[in-house]
Amino acid sequence: MMEPVFHFELDCDVPVPDGTEELLLRCARCCMRAEGVTLACGAYLRFTDDENIHQLNREYRQVDRATDVLSFPSAPFTPRQTAGLAPQLLHREWDSDLRVCMLGDIVISMDHVRSQAAEYGHSVTRELAYLTVHALFHLMGYDHMNDKDKEQMRAMEEKALNAAGISRVSDDELIAKAKEAMQFSYSPYSKYKVGACLLAADGRLFTGCNIENASYGATNCAERTALFKAVSEGAREFVAIAIAAEKSLPWPCGICRQALNEFAPTLRVIVACGDERDEMNLQELLPHSFGPSTGTGDYLGKD
Repeated sequence: MMEPVFHFELDCDVPVPDGTEELLLRCARCCMRAEGVTLACGAYLRFTDDENIHQLNREYRQVDRATDVLSFPSAPFTPRQTAGLAPQLLHREWDSDLRVCMLGDIVISMDHVRSQAAEYGHSVTRELAYLTVHALFHLMGYDHMNDKDKEQMRAMEEKALNAAGISRVSDDELIAKAKEAMQFSYSPYSKYKVGACLLAADGRLFTGCNIENASYGATNCAERTALFKAVSEGAREFVAIAIAAEKSLPWPCGICRQALNEFAPTLRVIVACGDERDEMNLQELLPHSFGPSTGTGDYLGKD
């Protein structure tokens, strides 16, 4: 699965934190994956202050106040015909110079970013990521004019933010949950306790431990215990897994990599042992993989 292509045309009236463009590009690619858009896309993104965004609100929305973000879509998408469902509309926005489909314009007030981050008790980074993701889904046809549309849009935002590593659940919390699960390990043969915590795209957490058996073939790894528990409870999309052990960094075995790839080929895999930790993407751990998104039927010789 190739990384989606996204391009921002940036305009900064005010200073922004270092690394902002890289952060928001990561978020944009996660939005594209969540929506199922494969065409190269882009957007104009302007960072400004409350005074300028207040003026834009008066001019374009007849709203006499500053807001945190404005979005101006290029294509006439609707909540029932979003970018992923209407590629023909997306094609019309092709920019031959930039070689991307330009989704529209986004304006973000850094004054609001800082004040809302302080109000909600999270980082400026998370607030920037959320407002950009929110605006991008507006550009792709989502809205929140009624409860149903709002719920759908919010679910997509959470899915993209989780995939970008901007989850409400921190990596530290995932690792802590994995370490808790490790304590329930049944490992009398290997003496190697492992715990895992799997983060679903909808924000739910599922934990598991390794469960050994006198017949080694019946042994189940912590990763698959967590995965099977999640799937049995209706979860089908996942964005991160933390795996903890006591003796060494517990990279998942080949079978676990394949099992996880069935549902989440772009999964973030975080491993921890004591204070040591590392992270890789599942695509790096399982290159040239096969699964539902890569033509399993062809591989298995099915029609």
